[in-house]
Amino acid sequence: MLRRLAPFAADLWQHRELLWQFTLRNVELRHKGSHLGLIWSLLNPLLMLGLYVLVFGYILGGTFGVLPNETKVEYALGIFLGLTMFHIVAETLNVSPTLIVGNPNFVKKVVFPLEILPAASVGAALFHTCVSLTLVLVSILMFGPGLSITALWLPVILAPLFLLCLGASWFLSAFGVFFRDVGQVMQFITMALMFSSAVMYSAAKAPASVWIYLRFNPVLLSVEMARDAALWQHPLKLNHLAYLYAFSLAVCYLGHAAFLKMKPAFADVL
Repeated sequence: MLRRLAPFAADLWQHRELLWQFTLRNVELRHKGSHLGLIWSLLNPLLMLGLYVLVFGYILGGTFGVLPNETKVEYALGIFLGLTMFHIVAETLNVSPTLIVGNPNFVKKVVFPLEILPAASVGAALFHTCVSLTLVLVSILMFGPGLSITALWLPVILAPLFLLCLGASWFLSAFGVFFRDVGQVMQFITMALMFSSAVMYSAAKAPASVWIYLRFNPVLLSVEMARDAALWQHPLKLNHLAYLYAFSLAVCYLGHAAFLKMKPAFADVL
């Protein structure tokens, strides 16, 4: 029954132990050879937070214009939260095109479930996103307006973003086998997506002529809802959340189907 309704979920559950092992492997490989190891998962976000406060808060004097009497630290926290939500998307787009191409040995193993490679990559990106998100919440509690019960919505907002990245990773990793230039294109798309996802500004500042199109951007909606829940303590727009879930589930389903469709030809191309 599960395989009929959500084949991607059935595949992940069936290979859950292998998925867990490869996710841990990807997390460890990120910092392999460094003296501090996983400590960098905490240190990097802290260094970035200090940089955002200095550059965007004090040097550029930016503001979202949402909170009354918004401080420079609160503005920097808003950027940090937006970049934290965007990080999992950016890493997925940049890494996915080379996942299958970079692991030809697994392709030649008939019994190996290749769909685990993109899923494990997104899982590792989710781990680092959760570390950064934890630091953002602690910073909001200590230096920002504090946390309210609305912050409990964050896992609900992050879940469809994970599904969106999972579907995109399946599609891009398979597509990248046949079109090697897709990795180069993703660098530009990632940058364009960051500027169109309200990471550095509030969506309320977008002109009406532009908002007509930006309102369909699921990454922008997840960034704005995360700020509403954790930083600005505004009620969540449930219609935006419903759209985000519907869009992400569709991308996940189609991405998984496309991967399985292209998978039999991987060995011939590689």
